[in-house]
Amino acid sequence: MLVKSDLVAKIKDYFELNIYETKVWLALLGKGSASAGEIASISGVPRSRTYDVLESLEKKGFAIIKLGKPVKYLGVKPRIILEKLKNNVRAEAEERFKSLMNIKETTEFNQLEELYNVGINPVKRQDISAAIKGRSTISNHLKEIFDSAKDEVIICTNFKEMKLKEKLFLDTFNTLKKRNVKVKVALSGNPEMIKKLSENLKINIKPVEVDAKFFIIDRKEVLFYLKKESDKDDQAIWLSSEFFSEAFANLFEIAVRE
Repeated sequence: MLVKSDLVAKIKDYFELNIYETKVWLALLGKGSASAGEIASISGVPRSRTYDVLESLEKKGFAIIKLGKPVKYLGVKPRIILEKLKNNVRAEAEERFKSLMNIKETTEFNQLEELYNVGINPVKRQDISAAIKGRSTISNHLKEIFDSAKDEVIICTNFKEMKLKEKLFLDTFNTLKKRNVKVKVALSGNPEMIKKLSENLKINIKPVEVDAKFFIIDRKEVLFYLKKESDKDDQAIWLSSEFFSEAFANLFEIAVRE
């Protein structure tokens, strides 16, 4: 069986198999059912290794043994394998999520928090300025400062950005409203589309011509993006400065009044 080497390499990576497992599985799929000897001949895998490889594939669910004599193997349908792997990843992620959530209840985590808050050189939030890189890191930090908001959140971004994350922003706005945190939003973009989005999010959004992306929390902290369009390499600057934040907030107020 002639199978292109680039296909073997990609299937190997997609399904996290080794090179022999990949060749044997592809041979089974192409043949339908085959004995270990036939698989060795078709796949090019040494006969002395074929039995071990078939046993490994059976344990992983990529192959099944056909009843009867001589012993033959069947390759499991790729779509079934994909669904199984997806379910495994989902289950593993859920288990990992639960494990991470439980960490917060441990003595060790409390000790970490104590070390951060009252260590030899404790971090003073008002003294912090930092560059944050990566979409997920920025999003996580943004969630943290949203959670810390007590009085007011100011958001200035563009329509496309908020529309892409509409569900996330809706949940965020609902949470902030329940905590009686005032939310002010301004977006650049098409005014009619912004009006419709405002209705969907059930919050007043001011259309502006300010092409920027920043968030101000309680007029004490500012997070502003260094790129217009979001991507995995996003970069942002976070400043915890009442003077700078108040100045930024005042500029925002001027922009939305115009």
